[in-house]
Amino acid sequence: MTATDLSATDLVAAVPGLAPYLRPATLLHPDAAPPHPGASRIGGPAEWPAGEPWPHCTARHPDDDHGYPRRAPEETPATSFVPLALIHAEDAPHLPWPDGTDLLQVLWCPNDHDDLQGERYYYGPAVELHWQHAAALAPATPPPPLRSDEEYLPRPCALRPEQVLDLPDRDELPEELARAVAEFAERQGIEYERDHGRADGWKLGGWPSWHVTDLIPVDCGRCGERMTHLLTVESGDGPDLSVGRHGELHVFVCPVDVAHPVGLDVQ
Repeated sequence: MTATDLSATDLVAAVPGLAPYLRPATLLHPDAAPPHPGASRIGGPAEWPAGEPWPHCTARHPDDDHGYPRRAPEETPATSFVPLALIHAEDAPHLPWPDGTDLLQVLWCPNDHDDLQGERYYYGPAVELHWQHAAALAPATPPPPLRSDEEYLPRPCALRPEQVLDLPDRDELPEELARAVAEFAERQGIEYERDHGRADGWKLGGWPSWHVTDLIPVDCGRCGERMTHLLTVESGDGPDLSVGRHGELHVFVCPVDVAHPVGLDVQ
């Protein structure tokens, strides 16, 4: 085994203080191929409870104003959310599934927003999570959004879920532990941020990357609890999306209640 082959569990064995930071994650590995209707997927066919209205975004979109004064929220035309991801519990059993749910639908408004996160800067799509019971859903045809940015309309993709173990960037670690990790990495001739056990790409659970801004903790806007990473959306490849400057979008959930509004960050 070479130094760059070190896995997350190898690093934990070498630096035991890392053990509490080891988290399960699922790499999605999206492939630009038609997804099976009954499988987890990016984009593709929608499902929704029969008789329930499809969700719409009523937040203001900066491009809606076209240089005119901002409209009040009640004056902003609603636009349909579009399916971003549909995940079955069997493919990501480590997620915080509420009782009675076995399917997660991630929807987003395919437009930029600049006032979703209060004082925390964010510019990108609005995201909703819907934790559901698959047997209660039926095929649905969402209404097309009134307007959309092409870079936020995912190409349908089949997934090849892979269960892994994940470690955080050094910014997430206490100073003494981060120093021990850095010393070990130096002895091995590796760069922890590049060669360590945090997996990159489309990912559920695990840890986010802080490669652009360094760590900016994401706290729940409703209860103030530190939020945990749920999903990384990566630009390019199969889904052919672009977030930020062709970077990553991270979606966070509240560990107290996943029904609290999500936290969002772009790297």
